[in-house]
Amino acid sequence: MNFSARTSKLSQRLVEESSGVWAVHDQACDQFAAGEDVYLLSVGDPDLATLPSTIRATIDSLEKGRTHYAPGMGELNLRQIISDIEIRAAGKHCDPANIVIFPGATNAIYSVMSCLLNEGDEVIVAEPMYVGYEGIFKSLNAKVVSVELDVDNYFEMEVERVKAAVTDATRVVFINTPGNPAGNVISEAQLKELAQYCLEQNIWLVCDEVYSMITFDEPHVSLRKAAENLDNVVIIDGLSKSHAMTGWRLGWTVASTEFSKRLLDFTSSTVFGCCQFVQDAAAFALSNDEEYIQGVREEYRQRRNYVCERVNSIEGISCQVPKAGMFIMIKVSDLAENGLRFAEDLLKHEKVSVLPGIGFGQSTTDYVRVSLAQPINVLKPAFDRIEKYAQKVLSS
Repeated sequence: MNFSARTSKLSQRLVEESSGVWAVHDQACDQFAAGEDVYLLSVGDPDLATLPSTIRATIDSLEKGRTHYAPGMGELNLRQIISDIEIRAAGKHCDPANIVIFPGATNAIYSVMSCLLNEGDEVIVAEPMYVGYEGIFKSLNAKVVSVELDVDNYFEMEVERVKAAVTDATRVVFINTPGNPAGNVISEAQLKELAQYCLEQNIWLVCDEVYSMITFDEPHVSLRKAAENLDNVVIIDGLSKSHAMTGWRLGWTVASTEFSKRLLDFTSSTVFGCCQFVQDAAAFALSNDEEYIQGVREEYRQRRNYVCERVNSIEGISCQVPKAGMFIMIKVSDLAENGLRFAEDLLKHEKVSVLPGIGFGQSTTDYVRVSLAQPINVLKPAFDRIEKYAQKVLSS
């Protein structure tokens, strides 16, 4: 008798084709692992090192035996540090009871959405959106309603477009500022207007702010600062990008005490707490990071400036200068029928990997995303190859 391996509908939704957006990156990784001379500009894993003193503090924590179960909401010391940061950033009261710690911001987003959305509920998302959101919404079988940002005006969000997308089935408006992939920043006035509208419509407003510390031209304004009422507001943040701690898996939410209790119920049933020593590392990093963050921000600023100047000097491609983050969206419609084809051909002919824009939504079909997670001495030869490829296409 043969076993029939039946799996859940949820798992089947997650293995559906996603336009091959990661195929180029996966192929490039295979070629790189095989020893080929490939430049990987397609993923946002910072090359910068975790602060050495943070590593030392983690070792100290391990040696002290901090390897046991932690409280479900997270260690009080870490939640107190985060709440103090929120008070300074937003000018509003925040208590450790408003903070829940998660193993990474992605898990925090999944947990929040699991507690807010029923199957078939609508979630409005600004597009282009981070490619990782797709799997979360598929797993929950939520209906995603995309609202396009203004791709020709630094990917600015127009609040009226969001309002026009709201229906009786809308349960959540999900925004990301500073944005991935476009590096756009939503202004305080826009956040305030949107927060008030969502409150009046009885809709949750959730904001992914994981790039809040990597801004260049203007400071980040948190949704918690902009919103007059916080009852329907949820903030998600983490250490992966700002502190070069992607592998440490540490994120958190800031929400009302009531909703934080609901999140605690959920996370207690799914992840059952986060590592004590990782939380100690996070507490140390957040308490000793001012000089380090300034250095990280300046390094990304220099990389951004180099890439944007280089892109706009190459015939056939162009970009707008992002206000924040660690990515550049490059328009390639003069060289290929779409970003996916450009990415495939660029890897094939010049061994440079970029991420097709279709992964972020239909509005960026003609774009590719380039990561700034490489130093300029790597970006320079990679763009030499991109320029060579562009010249070949234009001369053919």
